[in-house]
Amino acid sequence: MFQCEVKQPAAIRQSEDDMKTLKLIGALALGAMTAACAQLPDVTSRNAPFEATEPLLGSSPLVAESVAQKQLPYSMNVTEINVRAPRSLTVSEANVFYPRGDIVWRGDPIGDRYEQIETIFADAFAKGTANMNGTVPVVLDVEIARFHSVSEKTRYFASGVHNLEFILTVRSADTGIALAQPRKVSANLNAFGGQAAIEADRAGHTQKVRITGYLAQVIQEELAKPSV
Repeated sequence: MFQCEVKQPAAIRQSEDDMKTLKLIGALALGAMTAACAQLPDVTSRNAPFEATEPLLGSSPLVAESVAQKQLPYSMNVTEINVRAPRSLTVSEANVFYPRGDIVWRGDPIGDRYEQIETIFADAFAKGTANMNGTVPVVLDVEIARFHSVSEKTRYFASGVHNLEFILTVRSADTGIALAQPRKVSANLNAFGGQAAIEADRAGHTQKVRITGYLAQVIQEELAKPSV
């Protein structure tokens, strides 16, 4: 028993020495790894700011241009209105509550929806600018981005919104140069539904009449803004 008691401390001391050796080796290895890792941020830090702050496609030019943008003249005379509905816009004739498409229009008989909405915009903007007899002749270029009205099903069983979006550019009629940066306008008009829609039609306030009158007001408000 005494022999065992004498040998046991030796084993413990040996174990403790081994533990110290392992700890020393581990500390040296950790120090080497830390030193190696300390050099990595030089590479990553050069890339990180660029990757983190890189703007989304198209966002930077808009911000840069808006800084030095021109202002619209306060006294304008609209001499020409050009309206275009790109044929890349999708048309839906589906009679569902919310048709998927850029163009949803039921206020005219079935036909060329592109031409129909171009006519609506042209008539509305001509009406809205009829009394603008200023000193600076200008041309309006209008590109329709969305004309999402309501389907028959939505109109007679619920209600909805006429969602209208367009890009407006005002140019000098003399030089053809844009007088301000193009602006995208979103205009929403509540649509009648159910009995209210029927009564509105009977009174002559059809979807086409209401949208035309609304867009006439929209263009007046937009041209009253000196800039975007």
